[in-house]
Amino acid sequence: MTLSQRSTLAVTMLATFLAVMDQFIINVALPAIHEDLHTSAAEAEFAISGYALVYGALLITGGRLGDLFGFRRLFIIGVATFTLASLGCGLAPTAEGLVAFRVIQGVGSALFYPQILSFLQTAFDGQAKARAFSMFGAAVGLASVCGQVLGGLLVSLDLFGLSWRPVFLINVPLGLVALAGGARLPASRGTARPQLDMVGVICLTAALLLLSVPLVGGPGWGWPWWSYALLGLTLPAALAFVVWEGRTARRGRLPLIDGGLFRQRVFAAGNGLALAFFAGNAGLFFVLTLHLQQDLGYTPLRSGLTFAPLTLAFIVASLVAPRIQHRAGLHVLTLGYGLNLLGIVALLVVALAGDHGENAGIPWALLAALTVIGLGQGLGVSPLMGAVLADVPRRHAGAASGVMETTAQVGAALGTVVVGLVFQSAPRHPYSASAFAEALTADAGLALTALFLMVFVLRRRNHEGPVTTSRTSAPTQASPHD
Repeated sequence: MTLSQRSTLAVTMLATFLAVMDQFIINVALPAIHEDLHTSAAEAEFAISGYALVYGALLITGGRLGDLFGFRRLFIIGVATFTLASLGCGLAPTAEGLVAFRVIQGVGSALFYPQILSFLQTAFDGQAKARAFSMFGAAVGLASVCGQVLGGLLVSLDLFGLSWRPVFLINVPLGLVALAGGARLPASRGTARPQLDMVGVICLTAALLLLSVPLVGGPGWGWPWWSYALLGLTLPAALAFVVWEGRTARRGRLPLIDGGLFRQRVFAAGNGLALAFFAGNAGLFFVLTLHLQQDLGYTPLRSGLTFAPLTLAFIVASLVAPRIQHRAGLHVLTLGYGLNLLGIVALLVVALAGDHGENAGIPWALLAALTVIGLGQGLGVSPLMGAVLADVPRRHAGAASGVMETTAQVGAALGTVVVGLVFQSAPRHPYSASAFAEALTADAGLALTALFLMVFVLRRRNHEGPVTTSRTSAPTQASPHD
């Protein structure tokens, strides 16, 4: 890699880590937040998922804005918004204020995160691109599992008597570093620069929020009638989006999402796989954290450190994934999803058979199961993004990246809600082994779905060429206005 490419990779990986870590670091801090701000059930859910909901709903829009107005410009605006909102979260005096700033954090992440994938897609070629995407996948997974460990450490340290607040304030200095580095990123954008498809933005955002908001807030609100009404409006909003996007493309304008992306079967199948895989990951992290603290009486620090073997295994697997991929191709993903499923099943057996209360010894079987899960996730995350986006033309890099990340974030939000609902609604016995086991059963179903969809990704990858989302695929050009 050139010096410029190394600099680009360092800045974008830092931003990647910030965006993903912030989705998971709050899990371990939630009991402390509840005690300090007296959050209701709905407020607690939105403190966790509000970030992911807005983040996921606006990612495609953020990607398209980067195509139109410059990746670097949107990156800087997004990181600045995220950093200021993180300061607001850390200083929030009320639960309502925390939720509001979490939403603003989501907006900032949605602006800068798609640009990261766009930079990787356009600034690197050949083996350098493969290594860049591998590091990106490692950063995504590492941030998700490190969030648990770091969150537990910060809450337990109670720095300056601030309790949970440092889990957000830590973003401020890191965000400032990312901003300084962002100014040195290459100035590039998509070659097309028409007006933004605002009707498409509104329809897509409405569809995603109509689906997500009732699922997240419904349990805390007691499932009022209007929550079901909002869910019922999801399909009409989604159909309106599809119809409008087709009409926009037929008129020769640039739609928010080019329908040709989903005619490329690897891209379509890969998005379905990502939905199931990331839903399972987020759901597992959420219910395991609740189980450890609420049911087994773990301290935030011990709860966070329980994820340490998963974290270390993830790092090792991410480092060896490129070598395995060089020999086995995309079967590295098959191996990863198989190990992930095996680890979840092992964790289910441990939950049913073990006694891991507050005074129990070191739960070696639990740690071993988490290690296997970490190995599977490390192999299953790092090569995934590069494989799914490999044939996407550069002029659609931002939008395709946004679609992929929207799928992952919506999956994470829905996984937290669905697996969490299974956990919370199950009968409560000593140590809640049955409740945790039922949640793990649902999680195993998601892991099995990801492994099954890998069959279609492999089959379709072997029988098709590059995507045909447009007649030409011009390289990204520098923008004199960026």
